[in-house]
Amino acid sequence: MELGITTFVETTPDVHTGKVVSHAERIREVVDEIVLADEVGLDVFGVGEHHRKDYACSAPAVLLAAAASRTKQIRLTSAVTVLSSDDPVRVYEQFTTVDAISNGRVEIMAGRG
Repeated sequence: MELGITTFVETTPDVHTGKVVSHAERIREVVDEIVLADEVGLDVFGVGEHHRKDYACSAPAVLLAAAASRTKQIRLTSAVTVLSSDDPVRVYEQFTTVDAISNGRVEIMAGRG
């Protein structure tokens, strides 16, 4: 059995204060969450792609590259990469670069929107 986490990097208001963090802050938080997930031994962390103002990550490969440079064992994946709205060759190139940074720990979960 494997255990992991996925996120769309939501920027929903805090339930106590109503404050919404900036996209930049939320992205940094998720990288820290991935580092923590690696430290506690989770198997995989997935980052989804969204293109709305209430989601901070429209480029999962970039966020995963940042996490790859700070983690050692956790597998990193998109959750999901929308191939119908992207260039499949570019997606391949981006994820092979992240795979090199991570020493082979990156996966692509492809889907359609």
